[in-house]
Amino acid sequence: MFVIVWQFEVTEEQTTGFEAAYSADGSWARLFRHSAEYLGTELLRDAYVPGRYLTIDRWQSEDAFRAFRKQHDADYEALDRACDALTASEQRVGAFSA
Repeated sequence: MFVIVWQFEVTEEQTTGFEAAYSADGSWARLFRHSAEYLGTELLRDAYVPGRYLTIDRWQSEDAFRAFRKQHDADYEALDRACDALTASEQRVGAFSA
């Protein structure tokens, strides 16, 4: 399995839109489901720091993720730009093999 983890800071005004886009059934997950090798997304909200979230995207392999990006790069980049206004900051924590 290949896992990509992102951390986001979200203002209170953007919480609803952010959660709609980044949840397990959100805009990103719907895009990722174009790949049969996408295994799912988790959205975690920090219990102690308001507006801090993690996303965990799971793929069968790094090659599966890379193939998805190659095939759907334009859609990925367009969604990324559309979601920019939903976050105050975004940082990739890392990409991990399990």
